[in-house]
Amino acid sequence: MSVRLSPLKVGLVLGAVIGGMHMCWSILVALGWAQPVSDFVFWMHFIKPIYVIEPFEFTRAALLIVFTAGTGFIIGSVFAAVWNGLHKT
Repeated sequence: MSVRLSPLKVGLVLGAVIGGMHMCWSILVALGWAQPVSDFVFWMHFIKPIYVIEPFEFTRAALLIVFTAGTGFIIGSVFAAVWNGLHKT
């Protein structure tokens, strides 16, 4: 049984997931919680935290979300098209 994937739907799902993750990150930055979260994640991986989270900027956050969602859409669409090409019946 071969499943055909819709490039549009796969692109939308991956774009929403990746864009959504970056929206959550932007919310953490806006709330001032990103630095402690980042420090904790590095600490858990035995890495000394050296990065400093900059203050929240709405325009930069919007650009981050749009760019990553668009990139996710393109990657998902290409994946589905390649999948369909490799699973022709």
